[in-house]
Amino acid sequence: MPRLSLIILTTLLSIALLAGCGANRQDPTRDWSASQLYSEARAALDRGNFDQAVGYYESLEARYPFSRFAQQAQLEVAYAYHKADEPEMALAAADRFIQINPRHPYVDYAYYLKGLVNATRGQGYIERWFPRDPSSRNPAHLRQAFEDFSTLVRTYPDSRYADDSYQRLIYLRNVLAAHEITVADFYMRRGAWLAAAQRGRYVIERYSESESNLDALEIMVRAYRKLELDDLAEDALRVLELNDAARAQALREDL
Repeated sequence: MPRLSLIILTTLLSIALLAGCGANRQDPTRDWSASQLYSEARAALDRGNFDQAVGYYESLEARYPFSRFAQQAQLEVAYAYHKADEPEMALAAADRFIQINPRHPYVDYAYYLKGLVNATRGQGYIERWFPRDPSSRNPAHLRQAFEDFSTLVRTYPDSRYADDSYQRLIYLRNVLAAHEITVADFYMRRGAWLAAAQRGRYVIERYSESESNLDALEIMVRAYRKLELDDLAEDALRVLELNDAARAQALREDL
């Protein structure tokens, strides 16, 4: 073999050996057991090192998919993703856990976590420090959070997370209803009376007992009057009167 070819071959072999050694040095967990991976993942989670926790949980699932720790890792990695501000990955992990383990004793937590993720999804860094009116946010994620918490309360009424989920439902109901009122006001200012009436009716039907119900009834009364649907306007006014006679009287005088 020519001397130059021998030098090239030797160099390539050295590079390959160094790369192999480097790969081994880069993965200090290669000899860890399932128990150690899980313990280190929990420790990283407790320290607030969420990216590291995700890495350990994923290694645990990949290497020991049938161990007794893998199932718990499937759930805890969803929380780690949530804390690492990766909502899409958190939701995917929670959905995967629910699909694979529909009868797991902690499946209620997966729904609770989905609600938490969706309730804060889409918030920027600045908004977390200087919150804006939540009713002005895009409501899509809030609606999904409402469905997640509703599923938990309805399906697992005895869950340890049920009471907190119920309180979050009340909050989300009020926020979503207020958003609909904001949109209805927008339509009212532009003379889109039918669209405004439909938003008001949606609040009454979908978010009953919300803080915005009286506003919704007033919008319906005003919009139906503009549309010359007097029977519907009168029906809404009677309901408003049953709940707030003074407000209903003031509205009659204004109309």
